[in-house]
Amino acid sequence: MPDPFPIEAVNHIARVTHDLEASLVFYQNVLGFRPIRRPNFQFPGAWLFNYGVQIHLIATSERNAPTSDISMRDDHVAFHVTDTDVVEKLLAEHGIDYRKNYVADTQVTQLFFLDPDGNHIEIGTYPPAQELA
Repeated sequence: MPDPFPIEAVNHIARVTHDLEASLVFYQNVLGFRPIRRPNFQFPGAWLFNYGVQIHLIATSERNAPTSDISMRDDHVAFHVTDTDVVEKLLAEHGIDYRKNYVADTQVTQLFFLDPDGNHIEIGTYPPAQELA
């Protein structure tokens, strides 16, 4: 079997958006990402950075109906926090619906919600990863 790729870290997460302004407000004001320089591409978008990772927003005019159902088993990006109570309070202040889940065997509290385009986001308190023996 060939060696695995020499991956060092996650560089960015790309999100397609139908409303660039709404996504910018969400990723900046709700999640705390900050705008960074973006190359002069021939299509609209924005790049943001915080927490050691970039978010690349890619604007499109193609319309897919965004989901309004919050799922714990759909594609999502997850961010680690030390206090989900603070996040719950902030989600309420921003008027964002969410689902809460507790995983007893790992003692992980998870909060699931959607960005303006219906992309799933998870916030949780995660223990260090444990490799299988």
